[in-house]
Amino acid sequence: MAAAPSTDRRDAVCSPRGPLGVRQPGRDGPSGPFAVQHPPGNAEDTVRQSYLETIRLIERLHRRFLDVIKAELDRLGINDINNVQALILSNIGEEQLTIGELTVRGYYLGSNVSYNVKKLVENDYLEQERSPHDKRAMRIRLTRKGRELCDRVSELYERNCAALEKGVMEEVALAEVNESLRTLERVWSDYINYGRF
Repeated sequence: MAAAPSTDRRDAVCSPRGPLGVRQPGRDGPSGPFAVQHPPGNAEDTVRQSYLETIRLIERLHRRFLDVIKAELDRLGINDINNVQALILSNIGEEQLTIGELTVRGYYLGSNVSYNVKKLVENDYLEQERSPHDKRAMRIRLTRKGRELCDRVSELYERNCAALEKGVMEEVALAEVNESLRTLERVWSDYINYGRF
């Protein structure tokens, strides 16, 4: 799921770790058999390789996360909603949003948000009504069935967090990953808005 770009300038502080929270030799601990080894080449080549790997990992992790949600839906025997639609419900939460607001809040892997909202309404996960301030805009919110599914997704998140805390990834390392990703998001946003990096 995609978060809004951070405005905190501390996000740009360089971390002693790489773009994905990986320890760097000579900066964050002694070198040795478990230290990250970079291929030979100049610094520009190394940055390019890390940058392209980060892009691939972002897409791959998002797809894998959708697979996690699908596996949970299968485990629960829920077959009238797909993983992207479950993610949409999770991003709505307790709020009332327009489709436009929902679109900018999350990343749905090129899916048609309007179509998915229509299916969620048909399957009684969402209800919609016209905005009192703009009759042309439709606002959507969760039904009871939608809230119950969101509770199941929230429980899945809690189990994910519990698994990470068992020595898989420390909270500090996860925070550094988020810091690096927010910095990258800001760089891309600057290019989109101002035509420059």
